[in-house]
Amino acid sequence: MGIVSIEDDLHDQLRRASKVSCRSINAQAAYWIKIGMLCEANPTLGFTAIIERELRAAGVSAPSLALSEA
Repeated sequence: MGIVSIEDDLHDQLRRASKVSCRSINAQAAYWIKIGMLCEANPTLGFTAIIERELRAAGVSAPSLALSEA
């Protein structure tokens, strides 16, 4: 494992996002890196499609939310 040097502003955003996501700063950075790599490798898929694919591959099944009529 090595040290990655990033700009102070990006590190600040990383720290803030990690709090919202209940992840460590390192885990948040790893998540962003993984998602970024998947997006670059699959440019025709949107973020939601990539997340759905990764969840299915991990054996996670979430029920679809039904839209309620007001």
